[in-house]
Amino acid sequence: MSWSTPEPLRRYLSDLVAVADEVLGTELCGAYAAGSVGLAAYQPGRSDVDVALVCAGPLDHGVAEELVPRLRHEALPCPARGLELVVYRQAVARSGSPEPGFEVELNTGARMDFRVSYGPAQRPSADGLFWYGLDRSILHQSGRVLLGPPAADAIADLAPDDLRRLVLDALRWWLARPVPAGEVPAPGAEDAVLGACRSWVRLRTGVWLPKVAAGRRLLDEAGPLVDADTADLVQRSVAARDGGVPPTPRLPATRARRPCRRTGLISPSVPPGSTGRRRRRTQPNSRRVR
Repeated sequence: MSWSTPEPLRRYLSDLVAVADEVLGTELCGAYAAGSVGLAAYQPGRSDVDVALVCAGPLDHGVAEELVPRLRHEALPCPARGLELVVYRQAVARSGSPEPGFEVELNTGARMDFRVSYGPAQRPSADGLFWYGLDRSILHQSGRVLLGPPAADAIADLAPDDLRRLVLDALRWWLARPVPAGEVPAPGAEDAVLGACRSWVRLRTGVWLPKVAAGRRLLDEAGPLVDADTADLVQRSVAARDGGVPPTPRLPATRARRPCRRTGLISPSVPPGSTGRRRRRTQPNSRRVR
């Protein structure tokens, strides 16, 4: 790991790979830091640690059940908010498939609810099944090698149509999330806004950026898409990532739709927050905040 990262995180990632190697042995083909670490936007105290492991073939359930307790926060303390780890078969990682396709997903940390899923069938669809294809697209571009070949060789990108569909699913998921009543700051609302900015930048330029950088890029380049209210929302969301007051929950839901529709990400024929099927409520801590 020659790239710059805080020393506690560097040690943690080295220890994580060592544990994975002990458990998986020759089945372990690669290990990659994703998310904010991969995009060089890691914020101590705020960011998660996202790691993808690639194994040669289907993971034996007994091996998977051995891996999880070895990597839980209680056994290997995570210096960040928490660890979000996903294990993929090599064939899935190289396929460019938009499907989840994971063997194991583990969420664990001092400030993260514990969760483990042994395959997509154990993942509630209401929590979003689009994350994995999007994560692999980011990994293809910016995955930091912990073990194995370059991420671009180990993990394929999505086809353009699949990318657009998953981005649309993600935007609709954010817009459909339940919000508390009242005009009070809503932690996490900034991630919805900046996530939309990042999607706009990716589809426009072909490059994944960190959320804050994407928000700034939209302000600089979107031109007529950004009116005064939208600019204020994005600026407040950027400030919230650095400790400022988050936007109130109703602002993202009302203002963020405007640039999404003007860019064609969300069709005017689709009601706000609709996915084309009956809306289901999601749990607030059900999945990652990138």
